[in-house]
Parts: sequence; structure tokens; C-alpha cells
Amino acid sequence: MKADFGLRNAELKRLLQTGETETVEFKEKLNDSFYQTISALANTKGGTIVLGASDKNKITGIEKSGEFLADLTNRIINKLSIYPDINTLDINHQRVLIINVARSSYPVSYEGKYYERVGNTTRLMSHKKLQVFMQARNTWDAIPGEFSPQEIDRETVEEFVQLAIQNKRLSEISAKDSVEIVLRKLGLLVDGKLTNGAILLFGKDPQKYFINLSARIGRLKDDITIIDDKWARGNLFRQFNETMSIIRQDISVRYEIKEIQRKDIWDYPLTAIREAVLNALIHRDYFNIANFIQIKIYDDYIWFHNPGGLPEGITVDQLKSPHNSVFRNPQIAKVFYLAGFIEQYGSGTVRMLEWLKEEGLPEPEYKEEMGGFSVYFYKDIYTEDNLIKMGLKDRQIKAVMYVKERGKITNKEYQKLTKVSKPTATRDFAELVQKNIFILMGKGKRDTNYTLIKPKMSQKGI
Repeated sequence: MKADFGLRNAELKRLLQTGETETVEFKEKLNDSFYQTISALANTKGGTIVLGASDKNKITGIEKSGEFLADLTNRIINKLSIYPDINTLDINHQRVLIINVARSSYPVSYEGKYYERVGNTTRLMSHKKLQVFMQARNTWDAIPGEFSPQEIDRETVEEFVQLAIQNKRLSEISAKDSVEIVLRKLGLLVDGKLTNGAILLFGKDPQKYFINLSARIGRLKDDITIIDDKWARGNLFRQFNETMSIIRQDISVRYEIKEIQRKDIWDYPLTAIREAVLNALIHRDYFNIANFIQIKIYDDYIWFHNPGGLPEGITVDQLKSPHNSVFRNPQIAKVFYLAGFIEQYGSGTVRMLEWLKEEGLPEPEYKEEMGGFSVYFYKDIYTEDNLIKMGLKDRQIKAVMYVKERGKITNKEYQKLTKVSKPTATRDFAELVQKNIFILMGKGKRDTNYTLIKPKMSQKGI
């Protein structure tokens, strides 16, 4: 903690010495200028706002309370669809916030106006420059279209508002606001026109305009044998609920009773499935209207696939550790955040990994493939890929596959299968036992054999 404090303290001193620049601004208090500067930094090169300091490079301080910080975060998200990185620093009994704003991949407005940073000043973007800017950096969900207000499902909007209020994330909208006001404040109604995002999030029948913006969920024995094939359509809230319902029908659940209470244990943790479905709905490339989200449920794994690779600036290797959020569809992400469907930005892929490991399952696999992004959940910990990661030799992997098919293996069978000597077979078995993959069963030399340990137990050795 001291190291973190020291780093932030050094950063603040550096900023105060440098003064205001194209990427640095000081603000004494919250006002319109504060939010305009966030818009300007996001639309230009990114940068830092020091809240609680004057433009004369002096610390003035701000309110010290968790409520203030939480309210500020929600206000920034509500007003700008920006997800801020805020660091708190207390110096000489005064609190300062260092707010880092990343350069946005999409245009960021404040109250319908777009700002830019010119030198050390924040300026309203000219109409001509804004046109070029919007053409270069507009996102699919922010594009206005010729949609009738009758296309909006009022009930879905009202349910969203209630959820957002319950989660204490709506500081700009009240339950008394009309549907029109709600959509306008969310940035989904621009100059009297509904955006693509408004129709997909709250429309009665989005597929009327975007036929393939839906999810297909299949239950398969293999790539040829299809057991079930269903579609989830409607607005994104309906697609989410319908997709989760279909998946629950196609995976198994067992029951564990402890201290009179029953616990449902699914093939995969529902929290991880929920996150994978939300990631697909929120992050898919909606400009690619020819393709749809696909989810295939096999006996031993689930495959989630959505059109569009990872956003620029994010790599597959970064997904298993905390990383910055880069949103392809910021308006859609904002609405799901406000409704409480997503908690922290950039943490979903990390949490999926943690939830699966907690249940003794292999880590999820993330891939860019077939023009899109895929997530794999494996039910079977003893897949060839996972066994290779665990450091097994080819012949040991062959033995595991043998036991998966036949239930057990003896030393003599292993020798014949892998063409090794008895001492080598004995050493190989000792390694497999040490790694918590095999367990020795039976009594006496003639009756001994090896079987697989249940995945929950074996996970400890990975």
C-alpha cells in the first residue's frame, strides 16, 4: 500500500509541476467544465484530470466520502458512457482524485455536444470537424435510424429503470421520467431519432430490421449429430433471458444436501455461463449483420462464438489477467452496467476463469477464430490439451484416454499399450498418482489397477 501511495504521490507532484497541457487539466470542483473536459480528452489523446486542484497548481481538496466517489463514478458513466480509472490520494488532510481518461474508440459527448482538446484548453468541436470525426469513429449502437417510437417496448424500458434504481446506478434518471426522456438521457434518442442501440436494447421486434442479430443455441452429440436447435430472439434483455433458459435445459444438474440445505451443482457454474452470454451480446460486432451469435453444447464442452474479433488494443493473452476495457458497443455496455448485469469493466474474462477453477473445471479457452471470438468451457478436465498443459508424456496421455473409455488400467495393460518396460510403467503411474490424476485401487499384485480421480480432487494438482 505504501508503494502505491508513493507512486500516486509522485505522479501528483509531477502533474502539479508540469501544469495544464493537452493531456492534463486541473479542476477545483464538479461542474459542466469537468464533464466537458472528460469528453475532450476522450476524443483527442486521452489524459488526466486532477480533481481538487486549481489551475494555479495548488491543492484545494474535495469532499472525503465513499458516497461522493461512488456518485461521481455513476455520474460520469451516466453522462458520458466513459468508465473512469479513478485514484484517491489524501495529502495534508486534503483529498485529491486523479482521473485517468483513455482515448476513446468512439465519439464521446456531453449533453449532446462533442468537445476536443486544443493545447491546454477544452473547446467545442466545429460542425465540419464533427462530421469527419463521427464518420471515422462512430459505433454501431450510436447510429440513428428511421425508427418509429412505436417500435420501443415500454415495459422493457420500465423494467430497466427499476433494475438500475435498485442497483443505485441511475443518478440522472427517475422512475417518473417518460420513456422518451429515459432514452434521450441514455444517448439512445439523438435529435429526435432512435439509434440502432435503442431498437436492439428496447425494441419490440429488433429482428424486423436486423434479422440475424440473435443467438442460436444447439445441443450436439458431435458436429454431425444435432439433438436440439433453438433460437433466442427479441431485444437484448429477452435474448439474454431466453439464452440462459435454453442452456439450463441442455446441461445437467445434480444435487448436494448439506446441513438440510440443497445445493444445485450444474455441469458448469451458471455465473460463468451468464458472463459468457453477456460478453457475446455486449461485445459482438453488430456491423456484421450477416452472422449471429452461436452457442453449441456438447457432452464435454460448450462453445460460445460471436462475430467480430477482439477490439483493437486487447489481445487474447491479456484476457486471463486484469485489463483495460475497450468497448465496441459503448451504449449497449452502459445499459447493461446500469441494470446491474455487469459489475466491473475488463474483469469478466478473469472472473469466468476463477468461477470454473472453483468448481474443479479447466480454465476457459479464449480464441480469435472464424472471423469472430470464441470462449470454450470444458467439463472434462482430462482433455488432451489440458493433459499436455499438466506436463504429461504422450504415453501417459494415451493411458488416461484408455481409462476414460474402459474405466481402469493395470500395469501389464499399460506396458502393452505403450510398449514400455515394467519399471518404466511403474514410474509413469507414480507420476500420475503424484499429480492427482490416477488413484491406485485393489489389494494384492493381481488385483491392483489405476482409475481416474474425480476432477474436483485432481484440480489440486494442476
